[in-house]
Amino acid sequence: MMKFIPICLALVATITTARAQEVITIQQAIERTLNNNLQIRKSQLNEDLAFENFQQSRLALYPSLNASLSQNMGWGRNNFGNTGIYENTQNYSFSPGLGASVDVFTGFAKLNQIRQNKILLEAGKANTDKVKNDLLLQVVTAYMDILFNKDRLSAASQQLEVSRQQLAQQQELFDVGNKTLADIAESKALVATSELDVTTAENALAISYLTLAQLMNMPSSVKYNVQAPPLSEFSAPGMTFDAESIYSQSLKFFPDIRLAELQTLAAEKGIDIAKGSYYPRISMNGSYGSYYNYNYNLPPAVQNQSFRDQLENNISKGIGMSISIPIFNGFQVRSNVKRARINYLQSQTDEELTKINLNRIIYQAVADLKGARSTYESATKTFNARSESFAVIEQRYNVGLVNSLDFSTAQTNRNRAEIDMIRARYDLLFKAKVIDYYLGKQITF
Repeated sequence: MMKFIPICLALVATITTARAQEVITIQQAIERTLNNNLQIRKSQLNEDLAFENFQQSRLALYPSLNASLSQNMGWGRNNFGNTGIYENTQNYSFSPGLGASVDVFTGFAKLNQIRQNKILLEAGKANTDKVKNDLLLQVVTAYMDILFNKDRLSAASQQLEVSRQQLAQQQELFDVGNKTLADIAESKALVATSELDVTTAENALAISYLTLAQLMNMPSSVKYNVQAPPLSEFSAPGMTFDAESIYSQSLKFFPDIRLAELQTLAAEKGIDIAKGSYYPRISMNGSYGSYYNYNYNLPPAVQNQSFRDQLENNISKGIGMSISIPIFNGFQVRSNVKRARINYLQSQTDEELTKINLNRIIYQAVADLKGARSTYESATKTFNARSESFAVIEQRYNVGLVNSLDFSTAQTNRNRAEIDMIRARYDLLFKAKVIDYYLGKQITF
């Protein structure tokens, strides 16, 4: 039996040498995606925004302090000095001031807003973890697609070569009168079909390369290659996985579940925020200011006080408290509370749907692993049978009992069976890694 070497790797090595392409391992692809993917960057920016909202809601508990400066110039006929005599006057006034206010009680709305924003901050972090987690599986899937499509292209190219050899043989037999035009036409159709299969496989391979490049945020024009995971020490998973136990374990750490739970908690806190408007609002305020006025039309015997004297003599201070009691506001508060409750129920429903979807996916993953194991076993048996058949035909070919076309066909069948077995190994390896993914294990090859 010939040494087990994936035929597709020889083709890849030739292309890589010719174009000096960069070879990327699956670990490198994962690392580049986590470092460069724009979805992660966008989620991290949303996380920063959630942190700023949380900080601002805490600072909203502090009093507000504002300074004011106003100045006015007036002229025209005025009753100067309340004498009843109107004269043309010109005045300048300047008024500085400070004002402070603080909310004493707002129905706990501000405190609940802080609590909600803290939950939303945690949800933002969970969403970033979810994005990374989703991308991890997408990278592995795209990487495996490249390997699958390489094998597919290799098999299609080999089949095209066999179809061309068959056409040449049919043409030779037709030239000596042993075949008809219908036989030639059938052989040409087989060649055309094989050429289409090669083109389809090439397109699929190009798309799979493009998909992985986009996940890594690499320019689409960059040419690169991938390194197949080592299969020399590969062994089929022997244990039988229990879907329910995997699901129970996933509920404890899976980012999708964590995110859904936090969104439900935030929506629940939104009800308390809305209810805060039912309560009276108590606030305190204080003010400090002064006033300066300059009249340009005072009689010579009367002079304006100096700027400093007026500011010192005209100081005003004030402190107060206000209470706003909601009585009727068009049922706006009641409507807001109802909307908050509906939003909470929607979040609860979304959380349940997330759990149901995770349960379904895990059960499907376990079933896929079982099917992949059976496919791999069948593909291995087929390869072994094809190898034994080819060994017999090879011996007969060496002594002239089999023509070159039959020998090439047997060799192609063995090679295709080998590629099918390799593909089944990759698929089984991928399905096993998917189980690790849902168990929270690091995906390594």
